[in-house]
Amino acid sequence: MSNKPIKKYSAGAVSASVWENENEKDGKKYSFQTVSLERCYKDKDSNWQNTSSLRVADLPKAMLVLQKAYEFLAMSREHDGNVVAEEVVE
Repeated sequence: MSNKPIKKYSAGAVSASVWENENEKDGKKYSFQTVSLERCYKDKDSNWQNTSSLRVADLPKAMLVLQKAYEFLAMSREHDGNVVAEEVVE
């Protein structure tokens, strides 16, 4: 497994990343996807940081990138091809 998301959607400072995960249960391996949501910002020293806390103005962007992540997962259930990609939505 790669430590990079299989897909990433960004709108401004807000992004949703789709991850491929593997697990084993009762001797059977299976894979599943998860989605992480984060906002980037610069701290007082101008260093980039990430947070899962959103401001009110971030909510429409979060809804947009989460919708895109959901569409990607729903449309790719029948397809097998995990390409690392990033898409910026505005």
